[in-house]
Amino acid sequence: MTGGSTDQLRDLRRWLGEEPELRGRVVSLSRRPEEHELGTLTEALQITLGSGGVVATVAAVVIAWLRTRPAEITVRISRGDDEIEVTAKGVKSLNVHELGQAASEVARTFADPHDG
Repeated sequence: MTGGSTDQLRDLRRWLGEEPELRGRVVSLSRRPEEHELGTLTEALQITLGSGGVVATVAAVVIAWLRTRPAEITVRISRGDDEIEVTAKGVKSLNVHELGQAASEVARTFADPHDG
């Protein structure tokens, strides 16, 4: 995530964790603090995708979460060599149909070819 804080990353983790399909699949990845920092800092979220519609759920939650952000935030989603960035600015103006298309595009990018 760029343009966001550790608190926002924790908030995204909470949103993801509230989805029944994602419970127990979301893990915070932290780093040790620098000398002038207190506590560990969450740097990324790791999600165990498995099979089925989990990728679509992740895409929908990330896009919905970004629409609620007041600041410009970019979420980078990666799986192996595939990577896509979704920005709050890029999704705020989308209508319902366009939001569905954006979530589908993200899901297609990260769908496991062995699932279908």
